[in-house]
Amino acid sequence: MFPIVPSLLSILAGILLWFIARRWTPASSKSRKKLPPGPRGLPIIGNLHMLGHTPHRALNNLSKKYGPIMFLKLGSVPMVVISSPSAAELILKTHDDVFSNRPRLDAVEHFMNSSKGMAFSPPDFEWRKTKKFSIQELLNTAKIESFAGVRREEVGALLASIKMAAAGGEVVDLSEMVGELIENVTYKMLFGFSNDKKYGLKSIVHEVMALMGAFNIAEYVPFLKPFDLQGLYKRMKAVRKAMDNVVGEIINKHEEDARNGTKKGNMDFIDMMLSSKTLSSAHKLDQENIKSLLFELILGAIDTSNTWIEWTMAELLRNPGAMRRLQDELEANIGLDRMVEEKDLPKLQYLEMVIKETGRLHPPAPLLLPRESMEDIEINGYYIPTKSRVTVNAWAIGRDSSIWPNINADDFIPERFIDSDVNILGHDFVLLPFGYGKRMCPGAKLGLLNVKLIVSNLVHGFDWELPKGKSPSEMDMEEAFGLVTAKSKHLLAIPSYRLLC
Repeated sequence: MFPIVPSLLSILAGILLWFIARRWTPASSKSRKKLPPGPRGLPIIGNLHMLGHTPHRALNNLSKKYGPIMFLKLGSVPMVVISSPSAAELILKTHDDVFSNRPRLDAVEHFMNSSKGMAFSPPDFEWRKTKKFSIQELLNTAKIESFAGVRREEVGALLASIKMAAAGGEVVDLSEMVGELIENVTYKMLFGFSNDKKYGLKSIVHEVMALMGAFNIAEYVPFLKPFDLQGLYKRMKAVRKAMDNVVGEIINKHEEDARNGTKKGNMDFIDMMLSSKTLSSAHKLDQENIKSLLFELILGAIDTSNTWIEWTMAELLRNPGAMRRLQDELEANIGLDRMVEEKDLPKLQYLEMVIKETGRLHPPAPLLLPRESMEDIEINGYYIPTKSRVTVNAWAIGRDSSIWPNINADDFIPERFIDSDVNILGHDFVLLPFGYGKRMCPGAKLGLLNVKLIVSNLVHGFDWELPKGKSPSEMDMEEAFGLVTAKSKHLLAIPSYRLLC
């Protein structure tokens, strides 16, 4: 008999005993409290089988039956799904203190010390210290503006590359080219370099992103963890080792340059983090802080911005009228003799509408990062037990026809924001691409700047058409669910240069 067979028999026996105990054990006072409505689940897996390939869509369909505050069991994990602005406000604002914790996720525990970072840390002193440092030192307006030259240089290189392709009538992979641009800008800001041949950091980051976005069934059915049926834990250990080696080497090189006075150019984020060590103990970051924060910044910057730009360009290609109107605005404000600069962006009102409309239809993270209730609480008459995961379905809110009346909520129509004061930073709880409250993305300003600058230059510099004579209605708009929800297939298009310079 193979060694695994007795283990499997023990597991099956344990499952049977658990099911019998659940069926015959009298309900506790807590279980008699009124949970939010939700679909009935199966033994062991609960409602996991209902999520499908695009959980945000599946959960939206379920919420239409069970309501905007819905309860599910994902394996052993209680989950509350929020699908309306009023319910989102209760979680993200009214009771933000109760729901400001994050659940412990296996991928996060493998890749970074979750208690030392910002996005996934519990709301304790360590988290407040790291968040305060990030906002005041790394993501403040002056620091963001100090890297304007880096963004200008990288965007200029992208436009030059596309211009060469346009001269030959070539098809370009916009998803890949924009992704590389975002990576280069991010690495220059964080590490001071973009040429990654020495360290191989890009391949490590891509593996981290794939693993962070992977559906790990053992996280919801914990007794499966020792078996690693999907091979995820083996991959996590390998990439963590590689990540520690590379990031440690980069940090050591920065420390050496600081000691020797050989640092050149603008201070990058690692320089700023290392300089924090000279501050009081209340503000200094140790190496675990630095490593965790670096990878959170990478994960937050690269995939999110790239995905937003990809969907924006896809929607503009599908809607030539919107593309033309945006080009007209750019011509009127910029002219055809230069590229768009950051100083131009505040004047571009239609561009703002386009970016909002994409954020409504295609929020990069359609299910906001889950929160965890820190105590038992009653919301709208429903009992939410402590340690429940709570996630806001931003995709469902963005497509709700009762919130976006008069014009089809599934259509890309930037004009719906004319004379609208809806705020892209979530203040109205109808547009939540960055979340809201204590856990709102602190890099929202930098992310929006990158998206607006790149989209405006791609649209201003080139006319675009689909390859092989495809019509806009034939464009593939399928989604690939992961850490963020990108297009399932890369965006390919043929550019034609339209500037005079």
